[in-house]
Amino acid sequence: MLDDWSIRSRSRVPRKVLGWRVLRSYRAALALVPVAFALVACGRLAFPPVPDGKPTELSRSQTVTTWTDTDGGTLELKPDGTFTADDVCGGFFGIDADEPENEPRSGSGTWRDSDWKGQTSVDMSFKADGVSFGYEALRDGKTLKLWTYVGDPDEGLPLCILTPR
Repeated sequence: MLDDWSIRSRSRVPRKVLGWRVLRSYRAALALVPVAFALVACGRLAFPPVPDGKPTELSRSQTVTTWTDTDGGTLELKPDGTFTADDVCGGFFGIDADEPENEPRSGSGTWRDSDWKGQTSVDMSFKADGVSFGYEALRDGKTLKLWTYVGDPDEGLPLCILTPR
């Protein structure tokens, strides 16, 4: 039920003006639709894809093993905090101006794991050039995964997914 004040205040605004305000708000909303589509197309509003599975925390014994990628690359994480990589995929940014950033790498270095918000991260650093990179842990049913983006997620490159051997 409207009180006397609200009835009087509404009666002072002509119906045409009220209609114009509604029309103007619809126009503003319609003008934003193409902007939203453009941002989604550029990947600015949509999150890049993530592999199947749920974020998980890995125990040290689950992390210390040999991991393989879909192309046969291997990553051996050792209990002493060192690793050996043989053509393993990953997101290696800024390695060398002459070498592509997203090519598989081989070498050795150090690694450490950390848990944050229910998910293990494995951070790595190659000994030869100090290039650092990392993987996130997922569990898909009984399958454990380490994964990372390869290059810029907006470029649509395949993900790097490692599973225990």
